[in-house]
Amino acid sequence: MYAIIEDGSRQYRVEEGATVVIDFRDVKIGDAIELSKVLLVQNGDTTKIGQPLVAGAKVVGEVVALPTKKLQVQKFRRRKNYRRLRGHTQPYVRVMVKQIVG
Repeated sequence: MYAIIEDGSRQYRVEEGATVVIDFRDVKIGDAIELSKVLLVQNGDTTKIGQPLVAGAKVVGEVVALPTKKLQVQKFRRRKNYRRLRGHTQPYVRVMVKQIVG
């Protein structure tokens, strides 16, 4: 069983037990999250395609990770006294899919 969901103008193919990286939300690790923009649900032989969304379908997941590592970008020109150091942390939420309700 799998579903295709939409989040932040991007589409993801999710299955139960899989993890997916979605746009950042203000949640904590361990919180339950519900994604209700389901475009397609496929279960065995049956396939439900939404026009544009599947009615009553949702994907329930649990937050397992938030951004922790900081990427550092350094620019350097030798003998020119030019050094720049910038840091960047891409905001995201890693979700483990617990259940697909369709």
